[in-house]
Amino acid sequence: MDQRLTKPVAYFQTNSILFFIVRRINPSFLFRGEFMTRYRNHLPQLAGDLYLTDGGLETTLYFLHGIDLPEFAAFVVFDREDGPDLLRDYYRSYATIAKQHGAGFILESPTWRASRDWGHKIGIDPARTLDYNRQGIALMQELRTEFENDLGHVVISGCMGSRGDGYAPEETMTTEEAEAYHREQISVFSETEADMVTAYTIPYADEAIGITRAAAGCGIPVAIGFTVETDGRLPSGETLRQAIAKVDGIPDTKPVLQAPH
Repeated sequence: MDQRLTKPVAYFQTNSILFFIVRRINPSFLFRGEFMTRYRNHLPQLAGDLYLTDGGLETTLYFLHGIDLPEFAAFVVFDREDGPDLLRDYYRSYATIAKQHGAGFILESPTWRASRDWGHKIGIDPARTLDYNRQGIALMQELRTEFENDLGHVVISGCMGSRGDGYAPEETMTTEEAEAYHREQISVFSETEADMVTAYTIPYADEAIGITRAAAGCGIPVAIGFTVETDGRLPSGETLRQAIAKVDGIPDTKPVLQAPH
């Protein structure tokens, strides 16, 4: 494995603890049709420099802009006439901060809820739900082109979330079920210019393991963000140490960060 992938990186997100798991990537995955992914095989944030990401898209849209988000799904904003511009302005505000502090930038796509079950809950068919993921990465590509002259490295991450409620899951999956469910969204990301995927608000270790396996099968690096309660435990009751140890135990994975925020 490239030794650059074993160095820690400053990477922050509210309400979660991030745990990077980087798998060996087959170079054949770096070429998809007419494009080549920029950083998939050498994530620049792992070199130890400071990188910024955004700080709560759904919260901003709902509370600051008064936009109704069914099931807190930001991707539906694409259906508004002013939606893409709202998203551009949101990401630009963080790019400005990154520039002021000489930091790189990680663009997280507005697709946290863009998976099959969440789409179904708000009346969107699976094929259209997957299209929102492609639309999200296409916007990130546009913004990377806009930002990179000022910011240097701009990484595109396909953002995803848990299958159920990330804070109070009513049902849990086996690792095999989680892998099968999340592979659908991750495979779409792998066929775009996304450099990595990041899974936020993951409430139990088996779901994280399934996501990690799915990402490995699609040849794309993945970061896992566990939901952690005030007592240091996941909603499942697992301690953070236990959850990390379970994911760390997957063959051929390499954890390079455990960063609470």
